[in-house]
Amino acid sequence: MRRTPLIPALCCAVLISSVAIADGIDYSTEPQVPALLQRLRIDDHFSEAELQQVTLALADARRLPQLIVQEQKAPERTETWTQYSRRIDDSRIRDGVALLHEQRDVLERAENEFGVPPSLILGILGIETRYGRITGGVRVLDALATQGFEHPTRNVFFFGELADFFALCRDRGFDPRTPTGSYAGAMGDAQFMPSNYRKLALDYDGDGKTDLWSLPDAIGSIANYFTHYAPDWAWRRGEPIAIPATLTNGVLPAGAVVNSRDNFYLAGDLRRAGVQPSVPLPDDTQLGIIDLALDDGSHEYWLAFPNFYSVMTYNPRIYYAMAVTQLAQRIEAAAALSP
Repeated sequence: MRRTPLIPALCCAVLISSVAIADGIDYSTEPQVPALLQRLRIDDHFSEAELQQVTLALADARRLPQLIVQEQKAPERTETWTQYSRRIDDSRIRDGVALLHEQRDVLERAENEFGVPPSLILGILGIETRYGRITGGVRVLDALATQGFEHPTRNVFFFGELADFFALCRDRGFDPRTPTGSYAGAMGDAQFMPSNYRKLALDYDGDGKTDLWSLPDAIGSIANYFTHYAPDWAWRRGEPIAIPATLTNGVLPAGAVVNSRDNFYLAGDLRRAGVQPSVPLPDDTQLGIIDLALDDGSHEYWLAFPNFYSVMTYNPRIYYAMAVTQLAQRIEAAAALSP
């Protein structure tokens, strides 16, 4: 299923965008451009003709400073859990169950090959793009040029992604002026940044193209991501993600560290300290504590297994990982009740 076909790269020069001229910005003249070209020349063996095409594309890039504001005010950073959790809605659950049936063979193949369950892949697709319906309408070139040259705190990251984007376009035969994505330059149903697109995207439907706007390719690529992106947090086949917990005394144990990837506790110690998991666990099970503050002043507590922190490699925010987790669980429960 492909909604945004990618057009092969053009060999001819293009005119500088009227938008860029009106804004007074020509990114091809930025002081960092020589470093970008040198990086592409050395790391990715760009020819001088290919580097000239990069310069022409940068001249066509639009300056969109509002994207920096969007990145800084991303909802997983600025919303409360009460607000963010509204994404775990009936329509996403219903559509996730429908997609589970529609793509069952692909999802089962991904689980067999990588150990990543269908419900988690659907949780990612549901939170990221509503299963491929909303993949972003910003030109990736504009997003990464703006963020890479002008972001006040993350310009180094986005500059690297801009370089990977040009290499991706060269290697895949994309015109860099064509792909669209998020305000941060993430692409396709899986919302991969260019570096991950290059390293981890798969041709999972066997059509000879690695196309993350194709659901089968996105499904296989997500499973591949969780297996290979971060070896220390690689997905653990057959293990859970997170379970609810209650506090016997209504308060967390003194000194307990919550919402951290660096602090794990033994299930037996937690029970003795008044943190009760929703299902029985062996005493030596290692768990993190998740504390979700609600708008009414109450708290929702969960116990996180290592796989929860694997989900956080996709987006390092607790709310994001918890939304994916709970959506995955709700899809799995709904699917078990559906014919």
